[in-house]
Amino acid sequence: MPEPTPRVRVRRLPDRAVYERAAIDAILDEAPICHVGFVHDGRPFAIPTIHARDGDVLYVHGSTASRMLRTLSRGVDVCVTVTLLDGLVLARSQFHHSMNYRSAVVLGSARQVDDPEEKRRALTVVVEHVIPGRTGQARAPTEKELAQTTILAVSLDEASAKVRTGPPIDDEEDLGLPVWAGVVPLRLVSGEPVPADDLPPGLSVPSYPVRFSAERP
Repeated sequence: MPEPTPRVRVRRLPDRAVYERAAIDAILDEAPICHVGFVHDGRPFAIPTIHARDGDVLYVHGSTASRMLRTLSRGVDVCVTVTLLDGLVLARSQFHHSMNYRSAVVLGSARQVDDPEEKRRALTVVVEHVIPGRTGQARAPTEKELAQTTILAVSLDEASAKVRTGPPIDDEEDLGLPVWAGVVPLRLVSGEPVPADDLPPGLSVPSYPVRFSAERP
């Protein structure tokens, strides 16, 4: 197991900590959005946005008009978090109710992606993160659209995960209470695709899978 930096070491319930990069990568890859935390003009902000991982780099995408991206491009400290909710944990006591989850935290500073080749690759990675296979059909961005888009890159050198699984953990004296206890599983699924009103006739729903259509193993 890699040695975590002090900043990302899990202190509360450390037995739930995960530091293996493969596990952290899997959480980042599955999460549809992230929250980006930073300080601007002395005030804290946490903004939801689209992210995508490419090897050892986490890309964050947005408009050039975004206050968040303009601030982060100056190299300020950033905290990127994602959370996957897997179940509601119902205990016999209110105190021991919980949730099963997988979360990841990435700390560092962001660099603005200016190289055109990396920027195009990053945008492809972002789109593929949302819908795998989509970039094979959708039009690629124009130079004007690239100029209107900001991509920031954050290294995954400082990252950790925290995971809870399993049933409720009740106090022994509560085990005999006539109260149902257990786990209510949760998962994110997609609904039936709704076509745009202005589609040309004869176009069918693409054959590539919608990423939330199948249960996680």
